[in-house]
Amino acid sequence: MRRHEGLVQAYLQHIAQEAQTHYEQFGGTLETIYFGGGTPSHLTDAELTHLVTALQDTWGFPAAETTLEADPLTFNKERLRFFRDLGFNRLSIGLQSCQDDVLTFLGRTHSATEGLQAVEMALEAGFQVSADLITAVPNQDAAYDLHTLAQTGVGHVSVYNLTIEPYTPFALRGVYVDEDKEADDYALADAILSGYGLERYEVSSHAKPAQASKHNQMYWRGAYFVALGPGAAGFVPSETGMGVRYTNPPIKGWLEQQPPETLTVTPKSFAEDMLMTGLRTKMGVNLEHIHSKSGVDVLEHYAPVLKRFFKQDLLTFDAPYLRATEAGLLQLNGMLAAFFGVD
Repeated sequence: MRRHEGLVQAYLQHIAQEAQTHYEQFGGTLETIYFGGGTPSHLTDAELTHLVTALQDTWGFPAAETTLEADPLTFNKERLRFFRDLGFNRLSIGLQSCQDDVLTFLGRTHSATEGLQAVEMALEAGFQVSADLITAVPNQDAAYDLHTLAQTGVGHVSVYNLTIEPYTPFALRGVYVDEDKEADDYALADAILSGYGLERYEVSSHAKPAQASKHNQMYWRGAYFVALGPGAAGFVPSETGMGVRYTNPPIKGWLEQQPPETLTVTPKSFAEDMLMTGLRTKMGVNLEHIHSKSGVDVLEHYAPVLKRFFKQDLLTFDAPYLRATEAGLLQLNGMLAAFFGVD
């Protein structure tokens, strides 16, 4: 990984300043802490310590769930002990596949053996471990990937379908995602992982008991969260509306202290955000929670949309939870667009 030492030092210094500024506005304690967005395990021990200290000096560190995103090639047994000593208790490992040809296709630099060894080392070191897999890759044996990863004993697996964005190298090479394979791999993930005790609790997330991500669930229930760093997106209280969502500028503007983009969250947009995230989960979205927080009565405001989806067996309602059926989960993006189209 290429480094720009001056940029790294400026980044670390500005993170500490940003943490102090946000803490002065939004003090208290943190339920979860997540170090991600660029694989922070590439930082040196001293640099990671600097980031941890910035939080220790403000909100405190660690939290009950304290996660570090980690590249399989950035740690060994000794470094895992260092992560534990810092206070991390959960690792999110970017495995992506257990097959060398798929990893090469995806542009990953670690081998299948190195990736699996990283997962096993982290488990042996006592971490809760979440590993990522990408499915719907051309010529991939998704069943092999799912079985091989689950056999490590990992407690959490995030399964994402390959996505081709316009003008990316994949798009320019003519790579496309086969919709039938995408649907087949989605069903396969649930069928295989559940056999190892990893139950799907969200569209892309599968976990053993007590190993679901508390951090992700915080987003899904509409909690406030502070985000630090270039491009980071947070949701904080405000004097008007339900709060403010903000997105920091890219690193150049962030270092120059350009202000973030902000968006005031209205009661209606809060309700739609909760529908968008909650319907992805097995539990569904708590409509009483939405009403108590925002005043929006989802059953009343979106009655025509709900009536259509109930009739099509895409949604079910078991008070107070609105849930997507298995068929609904496969059509979730289209369903959500219908909610967003209601004035």
